[in-house]
Amino acid sequence: MQALALYCCCCTLNANAQDPHFSQFFEAPLLRNPSLAGLFAGDIRLQAVYRNQWQSVTTPYQTSSVNFEYKQPIGRGNDFITTGAQVLFDKAGVTNFTTTNIYPALNYHKSLNDSKSKYLSLGIMGGYVQRRIDRSKITTNNQFDGNGYNPALNDGETLTKFSYHYWDGSIGLSFNSSIANSERDYYFIGVAYHHFNRPVNSFYTNPPVELNPKLVLSGGVHFSVNDYSDIIIQGDYSNQGNYNEAIGGFTYSRKLGDDYEDPLYLIHLGAYMRWKDAIIPVVKLDYLPFSVAVSYDVNISQLKTVSQYRGGFEVSLTYAGFLDRDNSTKNAVLCPRF
Repeated sequence: MQALALYCCCCTLNANAQDPHFSQFFEAPLLRNPSLAGLFAGDIRLQAVYRNQWQSVTTPYQTSSVNFEYKQPIGRGNDFITTGAQVLFDKAGVTNFTTTNIYPALNYHKSLNDSKSKYLSLGIMGGYVQRRIDRSKITTNNQFDGNGYNPALNDGETLTKFSYHYWDGSIGLSFNSSIANSERDYYFIGVAYHHFNRPVNSFYTNPPVELNPKLVLSGGVHFSVNDYSDIIIQGDYSNQGNYNEAIGGFTYSRKLGDDYEDPLYLIHLGAYMRWKDAIIPVVKLDYLPFSVAVSYDVNISQLKTVSQYRGGFEVSLTYAGFLDRDNSTKNAVLCPRF
């Protein structure tokens, strides 16, 4: 317990640590890559994800994400555009280290053929970030007197400010295509570069600390098994400074009801792995146009002895649908829907 508390405190004070992440990364597409905005069946999508981590051993880390996407065709051609926004809120540990991100996003989808089944997408996202900390709750090694924690001892920190803000930006490119013009078989690949402007990211004024850029490689394939069943395989690899993360897995989807072309429900069962960190079972239910997913991290990292394999709980909610208007994308595009 004490080791984990010290670890959490160090991560809090080091604002240059890695970005917050979700095990249901596929439910927060703009955080993966802004060029993945708009890859869904519909004109409008609203998604929310909530993550609660380390509740079993210390003050939990809580992360929430909300993203909105709206897409429409451009002119009489096959191109279309997606506008959107990403809001991210993260609260870490006993010091209440809080980060709030507000990012507008824009993604242009260029059609590469007449059948509207291959697209190259270029997306950009950026905006305002605020970080703050509760100075009264900081504890450090200086306050351990050999027998235990002693609040009367000085923590040794020389913070001059307890909040700061900066401007942040991300850019991404992705290619997506149906397989043999099938509406149920398709794939995508993408690359994103986050924090390309290297914003200053520290509570300390000297020396200034820049936020490391993050490179993310993404890919996924969706293929049909039969009229009622599908399999989705996807994953991400990211690098940010000295941090590397690989996560991937699969989901098996089954349509419920007598009409496979218009099912009442869809149930999705899957398993993902964050390399050397967690095994993640996922259950998702669609009652179109809504869906809800639940996952849990089974911790397999070096902290498993302290955590007793209990990691993070996540839940997500999605609405995705078509608007009843003349320039709807309902019949305009044939693209992946991850």
